[in-house]
Amino acid sequence: MSVTPVPPLDRLGAARVVLARKKKLGLTWDKIAEALGHPVEWSTSALLGQQTLTREQAETAGSLLDLDPDVVDALTLPPVRGASAVDLTDPLVYRLSEMVQVYGTTISELVREEFGDGIVSAIDFELDLQRVPDPKGDRTVITLNGKFLPYRVW
Repeated sequence: MSVTPVPPLDRLGAARVVLARKKKLGLTWDKIAEALGHPVEWSTSALLGQQTLTREQAETAGSLLDLDPDVVDALTLPPVRGASAVDLTDPLVYRLSEMVQVYGTTISELVREEFGDGIVSAIDFELDLQRVPDPKGDRTVITLNGKFLPYRVW
């Protein structure tokens, strides 16, 4: 009988395990973020594979979520960012991409008018998500705070 080798776990595989363990243990992202000592937005992003975790941070998450050592190891691998890490069939992610499709050119034009020719960094970046009560239904305020990086002429 031959044994098929199991490929090593990658960051996205580790993220799926984290989600399953979080659900099974009834933990919140706030509780996990508190253990990691970082904002909930960053901590969630990191455990979903989008940010770099140190060995210590991965082990902290591993202890809290009761993760196997191979999952903890996978959490220290380089992040997987971009289209391959995003599920566009998720209704909320789809709506966010729709917002960029509708308002992206407007945002681009207004940033260019205010700051000049350049980009808003997703590297030197912070994300904040807040719930705002409203009589017509609670609102979601998403703040994307990135450093402006002008294009340089050489």
